[in-house]
Amino acid sequence: MQLILLHATQTRARFKYHCKPGFRVDSLKLRLLLESCAEISNVRINAILGNVIVIFKGKLEEITSLVANALEQVRIESQEVYKKESYLALRDEIPSSAEVARAGSALLISPFLRNPKFQLGFSAIASAPLLFSGVKETLKRGINSRTLEAMAIAISLYLKDFKTANSTNFMLALGEYIEEMTMYKSDDLLKELAKQKSGEAWVERIQEGENVLLQVSSEELKVGDIVVIGAGDAILVDGHITQGEALVNQISMTGEATPAQKVYGDKVLSGTIVQEGQIKVWAESVGEQTAMARIKTYIEETLVQKSSQELNASKMADSLVPITLGLSLLSYFFTQDLMRSASVLQADYSCALKLTTPVAFKSAISNAGKEGIIIKGAKSLESLQLAEVFVFDKTGTLTKGDLEVLDVVSFEESWDKEAVLNLAASIEEHYFHPVAKAVVKAAKEKHFRHFHHDEVTFIVAHGVKSEISGKCVVIGSRHFLEDDEGIAFTSYEERISKHLKSGEMPLFIGYDKKLLGVILLKDTLRENAKKALSRLRESGIKEIIMLTGDTHQKAEQIALELGIDRYYAEVLPTQKAEILEEIIQEGKKVAFVGDGINDAPALIRADVGIGMHKGADIAKASADIVLLRDDIEVVAEARELAVAALKKVHRGFKIAVSVNSLILALASLGKLSPIQTAFMHNGTTIALLLNALQRIKIQRT
Repeated sequence: MQLILLHATQTRARFKYHCKPGFRVDSLKLRLLLESCAEISNVRINAILGNVIVIFKGKLEEITSLVANALEQVRIESQEVYKKESYLALRDEIPSSAEVARAGSALLISPFLRNPKFQLGFSAIASAPLLFSGVKETLKRGINSRTLEAMAIAISLYLKDFKTANSTNFMLALGEYIEEMTMYKSDDLLKELAKQKSGEAWVERIQEGENVLLQVSSEELKVGDIVVIGAGDAILVDGHITQGEALVNQISMTGEATPAQKVYGDKVLSGTIVQEGQIKVWAESVGEQTAMARIKTYIEETLVQKSSQELNASKMADSLVPITLGLSLLSYFFTQDLMRSASVLQADYSCALKLTTPVAFKSAISNAGKEGIIIKGAKSLESLQLAEVFVFDKTGTLTKGDLEVLDVVSFEESWDKEAVLNLAASIEEHYFHPVAKAVVKAAKEKHFRHFHHDEVTFIVAHGVKSEISGKCVVIGSRHFLEDDEGIAFTSYEERISKHLKSGEMPLFIGYDKKLLGVILLKDTLRENAKKALSRLRESGIKEIIMLTGDTHQKAEQIALELGIDRYYAEVLPTQKAEILEEIIQEGKKVAFVGDGINDAPALIRADVGIGMHKGADIAKASADIVLLRDDIEVVAEARELAVAALKKVHRGFKIAVSVNSLILALASLGKLSPIQTAFMHNGTTIALLLNALQRIKIQRT
């Protein structure tokens, strides 16, 4: 990776980076990494030009070093290069059986040809593709398994042993065909998820001052469109329901066969189908920004990564080729028997080692997808299996993430609790964040009375503002009301402290420049959180850690209830990545589970990041594993699947090495003919492939 400083001032610098051929930079992860640095306040990246612009404080040399280190961390192998060479590339067409038919025809017809020249010509034509492939591969990559196979057939043709040449060619062609079909079949889920969902949608548009219903293609949909979806229609956008209710089949996204009831305010995802009812959806994400499109990107990322297990298997297979060739030459040197030499050449490790390992990984990833777990590549699966410590960001992971209103406190005698709640709900009902949904839900349960108000302004990470009869209404955090809006809290300190002792989340309401009241909300623990953590321990996890913004008292209470080993309380969002770095410095492999925007740097920094189902889009994009089911036990399921998958990989690896070593030894001693060697070698490979495809059973509750 080459980094060049193009221009710099005291606070701003522009860099240009160049990647080596075959590599590229993940621009999203680069931005998140740089934004997590205290010295950098703003980052802009142009991936096309390879430019990075940063606003910083401090020394330029330190910033240059930070950018260079970040680039190294986010450098990944180029997908285009990988697809060309990888056994994991998605196959869009069914593999051809033409070579099997050609080789089989030669095997059947050759014995009936009396003229040896005809037999030679017929057998040579049938074997030509494999022979040419062997020469081409040797010139391009050096001596490899294809070289050995071509040499074995060439020797049989030279000795005019046409039966052996045709039998060997047929076995090799049949083995390759079965291997390709195995790979093709193992791609079923990946291909299904990678399909681009498109079609026609009905949208409400204003034309000549009137609201009309128009049918448009999915490519024409825009953010902010109101999409009308009826029974049997596919949902082509991500968004929230603004009107109606429906039963939505989400099996393509979550793996759950039971349709989910969706009502006003609920989020719906692209790729799901309305089974009953009709809804209107406000489009938040369209086209390539939808959940289904992002999952397609996730699936493409699974093709980019190779695990160390795959790399080791590939390296070992390549390193054993010279040994096989050497034994073949030694066999001929001592016996002068070309047929024995040809037998040894058949006993190659490459197919069994290079194919079964990636197929086992792909099968596990496909298996996980059917269970609602998107794993971004074999490397992520392997990292999950190696993890020793699990770190949970409490909110949205160990807790439900769905807030509920516990109490409403009014600080003005002229306003009762219901009036304060109704005022807040009238302003908050225009937004769909968890706090707003909880307030509106509570108001509707108590005969919601709407307050007419002016336009609502949403201030990110602070709250909302509006006006009622010329008087300003502000709803949000204490910092927002007290520091930004100048509302005094001093006279209410004692009452506020009294109500917040139990650790509830406060939502303050200001009206006409005075503190009107506070709504107390609570995020409850998931019922199965304790069981999920217990399953993680049973899978081999040594330590479980919790990060939370709660007080030490509240954090200790949760830790004791769930059996958590260690916790960090009163954690600021910006501290998560720093704490994670401290844990990693202890020399442990760490998995981080989070769901918020501020979890993204920690998800990237962890050895393996797990994004929860209801998490922010940027958190899911940063994670190595994304959960499509809103269930904490899915974290344990993913870990159990990773452990089982790696056991299968190790077992297949040992069997492949042991059996092929035995075949090689027997062939070297002259105990196996070329036909027998080809049969045993290809038979072993096919058996291992079929075993690799066996579905891993995950415990479901």
